[in-house]
Amino acid sequence: MVIKRATIQDVKTISHIHASSWKGAYRGMIPQQYLNELQDDFWVDAFQGWIEANTVTVLLIYEQESAVGCIAYGKSRDKKLSEWGEIISIYLLPEYLGKGYGHKLLKAALDDLEIDGYNDVYLWVLENNETAKKFYERNGFTFNNEKYSFEIMKEPFEDMRYVFSFNSIQV
Repeated sequence: MVIKRATIQDVKTISHIHASSWKGAYRGMIPQQYLNELQDDFWVDAFQGWIEANTVTVLLIYEQESAVGCIAYGKSRDKKLSEWGEIISIYLLPEYLGKGYGHKLLKAALDDLEIDGYNDVYLWVLENNETAKKFYERNGFTFNNEKYSFEIMKEPFEDMRYVFSFNSIQV
């Protein structure tokens, strides 16, 4: 297992990991039609822009020579939390869940964010994703009672903001 910083050449791999993870992790939570139609290249443009602009850092975790997961993070995109760091996404290919790779990616990202001078970090988690909420709670994050509403295929959903402080708990 090796963790490497992603480059612009990795955007197709990053997007593939996101799409594959969504199709597994969100089955039964968000519309199946949306998941069925989700393309492997859906996130290519977003990550290309972020990596080129150096606004988001992406780490890839490899098993042997294959990238099996990734985490994206950086300065908060939320203006009201402008001094915070943000975990934008963390995804693993479904067959690599439960091997500790998510924890290793999260720890690496939090270490970077702490080195970069952030005292606090947040992320959003889908309200009905109990597995993800338990993962973040085990890793020192807590729900701060903020929610964000959105729609997928006209169905309403809510994300919950989870927060982490370097001043209270270490991962």
